[in-house]
Amino acid sequence: MLNETEKIARIKRELADVPMLPGVYLWKDAAGQVIYVGKAKQLRARMRQYVNFQDDRAKIPLLVEQIDSFEYIVAKNEYESLVLEKNLINQYSPYFNADFKDDKSYPFIALTKGDVFPAIKYTREKHRPDTQYFGPYTDSRAARKLIEIARKIVPICAASCADWRQMTRALEKDPASWFLRGDTKQCFDCHVGIGPGACCGKITPEEYRKNVERVGRFLRGNHSEFIEELTEDMREAAADLDFERAGRIKARIETIQGLDAKQHAVTSRSLDADVIGFYREETIAGAHVLMVREGRVINGNEFVLNKGMDLPDQDLMRNFLFRYYDSTTSIPHELILHAMPEDAPAMEDWLSEKLASKHGARVRLHVPARGEKRQLLEMAQVNAKHTLMRYMVRTNYEDKRINEALLQLESALALEKPPMRIECFDISTIHGSYTVASMVVFTNGKPDKNQYRRFKIKTPLEEANDFLSMQEVMSRRYSKERLEDESFGKKPDLIILDGGKPQLSAVMDMFDRMGVTGIDLCGLAKRDEELFVPWQESGPVVLPSGSASLYLVKQVRDEAHRFAITFHRELRGKGMTASILDEVVGMGPVRKKALLKHFKSFKKLRGASLQEIKDAKVLPDEVAEELYRVLEQYNVARNERSALAGCPDDAESRSETALDEC
Repeated sequence: MLNETEKIARIKRELADVPMLPGVYLWKDAAGQVIYVGKAKQLRARMRQYVNFQDDRAKIPLLVEQIDSFEYIVAKNEYESLVLEKNLINQYSPYFNADFKDDKSYPFIALTKGDVFPAIKYTREKHRPDTQYFGPYTDSRAARKLIEIARKIVPICAASCADWRQMTRALEKDPASWFLRGDTKQCFDCHVGIGPGACCGKITPEEYRKNVERVGRFLRGNHSEFIEELTEDMREAAADLDFERAGRIKARIETIQGLDAKQHAVTSRSLDADVIGFYREETIAGAHVLMVREGRVINGNEFVLNKGMDLPDQDLMRNFLFRYYDSTTSIPHELILHAMPEDAPAMEDWLSEKLASKHGARVRLHVPARGEKRQLLEMAQVNAKHTLMRYMVRTNYEDKRINEALLQLESALALEKPPMRIECFDISTIHGSYTVASMVVFTNGKPDKNQYRRFKIKTPLEEANDFLSMQEVMSRRYSKERLEDESFGKKPDLIILDGGKPQLSAVMDMFDRMGVTGIDLCGLAKRDEELFVPWQESGPVVLPSGSASLYLVKQVRDEAHRFAITFHRELRGKGMTASILDEVVGMGPVRKKALLKHFKSFKKLRGASLQEIKDAKVLPDEVAEELYRVLEQYNVARNERSALAGCPDDAESRSETALDEC
């Protein structure tokens, strides 16, 4: 069997014969399974980017590790490549292409156009060529309710009606005998006014087809046009003195108006668009589609995808657009997105072909920067976040991911048991000044903030020295006294050191001198989230991209970094404030405290006038005058520093505010 280097060299040789033409490529694993499908304007150049590691997407190293062979299909142009890519993704469902998380079939509303008298139905069936589908709907109750409303507005047969099924079977066998029969018995739906009476000969196929087309327009959200038609019908009925029919039509108009009143109006213009928002976690993502028709949000569909931060934003979006618009016939004239796909023209061609407008209208992709459409996009993104949060709560996803992460760490780092208590350390300093360290604790995979600790580094440092600082923290945290101190909690199962192999070596030396044993260590390199462990000299442990274990390690590291930075800024700000007031002759600790208590904050003190400082009656007049002179010099220097840095005057005030509290 070839090793990894030999395998990559073999694939590179094979790629030399791939043409520089547009097309689709399929990466396969050793078992011959398709694991990724992509398209390219130039196949050879694009495929070489994978094996040369010129693609910076997070999933590429893991993907290339599993690649054993490939196939490619040459296409005429980019549009043909896009359609082919979509079809192959549907066929193979590759692991590295995003898909719906639950992989279930979503409900649709369908019109059975292949029948003499087409019926409306709620269905989850695979699409049939003789049936027109509307959806998908992620709320099954909303879909069923919409069918009820549509039938109240335009009488149409339901596929669930036994009389309609009997009629359809008879028409398939002998259409002529059905229309010549003398039976005029009407079904219950016809009796109550939601059926047109096809079963009893009250309507001809031609008239019935008009009803079907009207129902289709209603389901596509064209309500205003519908109201205009019904209003005209009502007037004609009234003119013919057919007040019973006019009353039924009026009830239908009121039904539509009541439906519109419940829908959120977003614009006075006639906006026909789908607004698509995304929200991504590390391993999953939520998507929300706001359907805007005639300036109103008529529906919102939500989906959970099986890829998150491990897939580039554009890839996630493209895969979702493929899956969603391949399954729906409700194509709007505009898609409002947060980013433009790199193959936007080809995507627009594909969607325009599906729209099949009689007037030659095209679908346009749009990324709004401001205004009403931007607000709609932000609303869709907020809803996408809530979609994902509800899914995670409903499926207990967080706990499952934590359990999986702990087991993966146990295996990857060769631990004796899952690391139920993890302690992570980070150093924060500026050229050796105000050096601090943070210790964060994750118990059972979750932050245990009561156990967090922070340390001021006492070792004298002329410049930044993270190794000496880390050794000091280790000597203080894991001394015999601290290990026996119940307030620090029990001994950890795993220590993560932010800084990689050098930090790991420094701590291992310190533990040898201290005689500390029985605690597993690893150093985390910031660049690629590589984990260095004592028992492996050949190189780091690399956790799979998108894995639960990598997500947990990054979460622990980021929390340690945040905690250290916060403490460092606090100390730095205190030091800055204290040093300024210390320059004032006659300013002691008592006067300093009383002064800050009176002005509430250092920011207000440095903005005070000389008279306001004297009126505080905290300082003698000569000390107040000296303080005002020092503050004037400080303000001038601070403003010059801000101007040179190109930042606003209040950019430094955050550190002052944090220090005033002390």
